[in-house]
Amino acid sequence: MPELPEVETTKRGLAPHLEGRRVKQCEIRQHSLRWPVDADFAEKIQGARIQHLDRRAKYLLVQTDKGMAIWHLGMSGSLRMVDGNLPPQKHDHIDWLLDSGKRLRFHDPRRFGALLWTTEDIAGHDLIAHLGPEPLSDDFHGDYLFNASRSRKAPVKSFIMDGRIVVGVGNIYASEALFMAGIRPQTPAGKITRARYERLVEAIKTVLAAAIEQGGTTLKDFVGGDGKPGYFAQQLNAYGRAGLPCPRCPGTIREQIIGQRNTFFCPRCQR
Repeated sequence: MPELPEVETTKRGLAPHLEGRRVKQCEIRQHSLRWPVDADFAEKIQGARIQHLDRRAKYLLVQTDKGMAIWHLGMSGSLRMVDGNLPPQKHDHIDWLLDSGKRLRFHDPRRFGALLWTTEDIAGHDLIAHLGPEPLSDDFHGDYLFNASRSRKAPVKSFIMDGRIVVGVGNIYASEALFMAGIRPQTPAGKITRARYERLVEAIKTVLAAAIEQGGTTLKDFVGGDGKPGYFAQQLNAYGRAGLPCPRCPGTIREQIIGQRNTFFCPRCQR
């Protein structure tokens, strides 16, 4: 599943091609996505000028002079710029034809992605209002995470993956950040000290920033907005390495299901 770094990479890749452009036509070949695309969406966005792109959690926000389009890539979705005359292939569900002659094309084999439209304040939108702080913002710090965790019995990995606590720390990056911070993912969130949460916050910021810098994580089918894959998967220390030597100590990486998600950790150096 594309996580926060992949969505941020997509935003940065698409922004130079979209900002300032007008949507001449919207072609929707498949309305049945995670949520049905509005029957009149194409009419709403036709003629709109794209003002800027933003991201909130894993949502890509496209502000226009007529309203805002909200994209979610789902489990297998990608947004790419293609030539205006390139015919759609299987699973190419939506095109925006721009006044530049290029197309913004949405590809989603599993159809768990989404495209929504709003003219209201995005901060109050049902998908946005309940979300926690952005992990790379100043609002996310050790004191915040420590205070939010008091009396929490859930494993710390599940805690930091809760979007109401902090957004965008998906399964891969949660495992990697906990490994970097030396914290065992099964530990109840309420049992972790303030000092250890400070290390965990620093690790989350470091891991996510590195992933964004390197273009996101390529696992199966994520492709960035410029059509180039990310390369962060080559530098994963824990995720997907069950049975391999720990890169930090003489231990061996283990795998365990936590919160119905595959979790990777070193039982020797993560305490």
